Amino acid sequence: MSTSSAATYARDVRVTWWYTVASILSLQVFALVIWAAVVVPGASPLAIGLYLVGAVGATASAVLLLLRYRREPLDDPDTSRPVWPLVIVGVAFGALTGATVGSLLVAVALAAQALCLVRWRSGIRLRLVMLLIVAIVAAWIVDTTRLTPSVAAFFGLALFVAMLPPLSATSLWWWDIVRELDRARRAEGRLAAAQERLRLAGDLHDLQGHHLQVIALQLELAEKMMDRDPDAAVEQVRAARTSVDEARRGTRDLAARFRGVPLPDELANAADLLRAAGLTVDLLIDGEAGGAPADVLGPVVRESTTNVLKHGAGGSASLSLARHQGAWVLTVENDSRRAASPVGDGAGLSGIAERVGTVGGTMDATRLDDRFRLTVRVPEGVTA
Repeated sequence: MSTSSAATYARDVRVTWWYTVASILSLQVFALVIWAAVVVPGASPLAIGLYLVGAVGATASAVLLLLRYRREPLDDPDTSRPVWPLVIVGVAFGALTGATVGSLLVAVALAAQALCLVRWRSGIRLRLVMLLIVAIVAAWIVDTTRLTPSVAAFFGLALFVAMLPPLSATSLWWWDIVRELDRARRAEGRLAAAQERLRLAGDLHDLQGHHLQVIALQLELAEKMMDRDPDAAVEQVRAARTSVDEARRGTRDLAARFRGVPLPDELANAADLLRAAGLTVDLLIDGEAGGAPADVLGPVVRESTTNVLKHGAGGSASLSLARHQGAWVLTVENDSRRAASPVGDGAGLSGIAERVGTVGGTMDATRLDDRFRLTVRVPEGVTA
């Protein structure tokens, strides 16, 4: 997986976590607020105050449990810091909230919510959720017979409160699946890197082993011929030196091949860098851009990105790579400072023009009002 796609995936994982947390907490707060709007208005100020204390305490306990849940590993829950104090606090505040409004359902649901926010070992969570659902239904039946008819008639509100713990458990279960997929992705990336290193080691061994064996034979032959035929020995030494040059050139080509970064990844990295600097970036890449000459346009992308950071006004930029009429067209546009140096003066533009000119390409740098545009065209199939 490319660096840009990996970074995007990591951001998506973090966004998924915060979406999960926001969903769980918003449902809990909404349930407490709606229940208070229905039940609390006729209560005394002391009961209202106790209800608020219990609701805030139960929500704070849920926040702490979620933060702990996020930090714990998937396979083995953290036993160095026991989770039970937080669970007991959540259950106690849930009981206080339910007792204040005289609802066993609220007390049991908030206690079940605290239990559902714990990372249980494999197989325990499902059985626990089933038992908690039974307890919640039992509490609901008790409330139906005990509460006043006006309160007991709110079937939807009671159902919402009753569903809060299983919904939270389900959300965290989906989050664990996302984390498992993320871990698999990371393992796949490490395996791919290891395979790439093994392939590089194999290619390097084959390349250097062949040349070193030839060089050893040529030098050994030169040593044996030194006394009998000095001229032939010198020729073998020259051949060995040629073999050394071939080995060095082959090693350099091999290293260049493994260092190369596909041009779409180069552009995505540049866009991420500009966004990190606070710019709004539009990125448009041709679907077949993987075949573009990265050895020619890659340095151009890096140099133009540096120019945007140094000479741009820091507002917006756009990067695009498209194939047009047998050529690859790279366009970098950004807002520019009016006090900047004129087009063509320094800023690495002369180096870009020289680089693309050696492969038959062209470069055009223009300023349009407060926008600066760099357009580079190189023929298809060229190499540096």
